[in-house]
Amino acid sequence: MQQNQQKITLNSLEAFDAVIKTGSATGAAKLLGLTQPGISRLIAQLESKVGFSLFYREKARLFPTDEAVALHKQVETSLASVYRVEQLAKNIHQSHVGHLNIVAPSSFVAGPLAEAVASFLKDHPNVKINLDSHSPARACELVANKAFDCGFIQLPENHDNLLCEPIISSNLVCAVSSSHPFASARELQPEDLRDESLVLLGQGRHSRRRIEHAFLQSNVRLKVRVETHTVPTACTLAKHGVGISIVNKLIAQQFQNDDLKLIPFKPEIEIVYGFITSTSAPMNRLTQTFYNHCKVHFSQFMDSCGLSEK
Repeated sequence: MQQNQQKITLNSLEAFDAVIKTGSATGAAKLLGLTQPGISRLIAQLESKVGFSLFYREKARLFPTDEAVALHKQVETSLASVYRVEQLAKNIHQSHVGHLNIVAPSSFVAGPLAEAVASFLKDHPNVKINLDSHSPARACELVANKAFDCGFIQLPENHDNLLCEPIISSNLVCAVSSSHPFASARELQPEDLRDESLVLLGQGRHSRRRIEHAFLQSNVRLKVRVETHTVPTACTLAKHGVGISIVNKLIAQQFQNDDLKLIPFKPEIEIVYGFITSTSAPMNRLTQTFYNHCKVHFSQFMDSCGLSEK
């Protein structure tokens, strides 16, 4: 039998494998969802390509030749590799596998983001995540330059190379030691805090400027005792009576306990976090899937915590 110049097709290899496993063209046809003549035609094409017979008939069954047995070992391995590629492609399409790099401020990472990542990984166990924390400015640069797939920052944030989608919001509250007279207050206004030592954060940030504006409007001078950069630190200092801290409820609520109370701050100041990606390329499937997951997760999170949804 002379070889032809046609390439071996995947269909002919699958037909060959199925005939060996079932012992007949009819059985192979049922296995592959083809017709018996279709299987016979594929086997004939493969025999023409390889240049030797693959089967001989005995008592209505097809038996592989010695050459076919030797060939089948490699065919079986090759088909298994193809099926693995198909499964991998399916998993990538459905975002079941891949590597996702996420960056956000440390307080946000340790708070609501960690829970969102944990629930995402339950649904996508083969996805690997690198979760890092940086300052807001650095996080923006890393995402804009595609060093990270996505990130979370406090809005507003104007950056030419970033897409920002609001994704979760909350209001500012006063973190007060349970031993403080204000621990039982229903709300606190700048006038109430006139003579109080304060622990504040976010100097230079938009939220801090809004706090300063609220005090200015009430003609109350800020009495800042400690400047810090993280909500956990501010809450710890407030718990120990160093001063009253005005913090983001979204982050601070995990520290609320018998020693620390969170009292609504008035006038209401809303804090919004955004999901950021680079404008240099569209989101890949995995990033898009994570974004969709976070929208649902944070919506449920805000409902359960009594936070206002953005």
